[in-house]
Amino acid sequence: MSTENEGNAVPPAPSAPPVPVASPDASPQAQGTTPEGTVGPAGPGYQTERTEQQAQPAPAPEAPHAAGSGPAAPVGNEPTAPLPPVPGSAPQPPAVGPVGAWPPPAPSTPAYADGAAAAGGAGGAGGWGASYQQPAPKPRGRGGLVAAVLVAALVAGGLGGGLGYTLARNNDNGGSTTVSASDNGAAQVKRAPGTIANVAARALPSTVTIEAEGSNGDGGTGTGFVFDKQGHIITNNHVVADALDGGKLTATFPDGRKYDAQVVGHAQGYDVAVVKLKNPPSDLNPLPLGDSDKVAVGDETIAIGAPFGLSNTVTTGIISAKNRPVASSDGSATSKASYMSALQTDASINPGNSGGPLLDASGAVIGINSAIQSSGSGGGFGSGGQSGSIGLGFAIPINQAKYVAQQLIKTGKPVYAKIGASVSLEDSTTGAKITDQGAGGAAAVEAGGPADQAGLKPGDVITKLDDSVIDSGPTLIGEIWTHQPGDKVTITYKRGGQEHTAQLTLGARTGDS
Repeated sequence: MSTENEGNAVPPAPSAPPVPVASPDASPQAQGTTPEGTVGPAGPGYQTERTEQQAQPAPAPEAPHAAGSGPAAPVGNEPTAPLPPVPGSAPQPPAVGPVGAWPPPAPSTPAYADGAAAAGGAGGAGGWGASYQQPAPKPRGRGGLVAAVLVAALVAGGLGGGLGYTLARNNDNGGSTTVSASDNGAAQVKRAPGTIANVAARALPSTVTIEAEGSNGDGGTGTGFVFDKQGHIITNNHVVADALDGGKLTATFPDGRKYDAQVVGHAQGYDVAVVKLKNPPSDLNPLPLGDSDKVAVGDETIAIGAPFGLSNTVTTGIISAKNRPVASSDGSATSKASYMSALQTDASINPGNSGGPLLDASGAVIGINSAIQSSGSGGGFGSGGQSGSIGLGFAIPINQAKYVAQQLIKTGKPVYAKIGASVSLEDSTTGAKITDQGAGGAAAVEAGGPADQAGLKPGDVITKLDDSVIDSGPTLIGEIWTHQPGDKVTITYKRGGQEHTAQLTLGARTGDS
């Protein structure tokens, strides 16, 4: 499955001002149960939510003129009879408003949570990589959000003025008395442990909105979260990609504190990066890390990010699937695919959520939001047009991301597990076929490598890795990368129509190739 990255699009202005509705009191939420390669064409794709790397928003349209202030129109078919006027009073003029926002069965390519189409990976000696068909890159930029904010503010201003005028005119002093809670009292309301509001209140101060700007002025917005007290922030590789060569990175906390940051290390294949704040504050609180291996389908999830640039946004959902094979890319001409065996969630995830935490009901991080599946023929984020959440979001399991982050902090380079065989990346439902020849003319099975020692040969079709069903090359790569070098695994494969098994010890490859 393939996915894409994100960008910021301007939402259309509402055709009529919304009628304000009183917010209901927060109620407790129910706790959930614990829960390498001949180049081939990529199939129809997922869009990975690389929320953040190379955000490529469409140019912002001009903000439409908002209607002027006026009395609010009554709702319904029949007109509302006005209340008697107050004796001796005169109608007040309208107030002027302020002027002012990834193959389950077969691999397809999702988009980054920032909004990018899948691209093919380059095969190295380890035998991984593929080329993906990708849409033509489109220029990225900011500004759509500003226009949307202007429209929203103008509409809100008109609505406020109209309602104010109508309420003043219809005041009949009929003896009805209401009591309003004071602001101070409301601010002191405590949310019960385990509620979404409580989890959000504890997690938000440890999340940041990341802005990455390249030396050419291109850039985008993503999310990250505090990994340790030394100032390390974990996010997606595609979120920081623009700033890798002489660019600029900033991280802004919900309270407005903004820090310059630098990339400590990045892993394109895993789509994980670690940045460090310059002169970090002393009051950093790392988010607690959960155990993604124990997550169960149906567990509640909470996602935090900056969808379409709207920082500090909280959305909720459930774990809708586990071990979902996803290949994602940012859609650029030089991009290589990233692979994951993802957690799937229906929590609303959009461009800008990339790199943000996916939390369980207790507030522990179980994944890093990274990709989304998008509807429409545009190809997803970063291509023909902006797409949003359709309830198919994908997160890198935190157990994998933690290992990668620790390697990046320690050495600055990622370490990948490998079997030492090149597999086809074409769409398939039968398994991962070892190719006749490796990338760049190299041998398909690395001499002396794990696959060679286990007796695997070109033409063999791998159908399982331990208990995980393998239906394609990308699925195999994603599953291998959930392991660490040195792990022992059992490979099930077919040769000449006969099924065989072999045990092998995974090798290691350092750095992105």
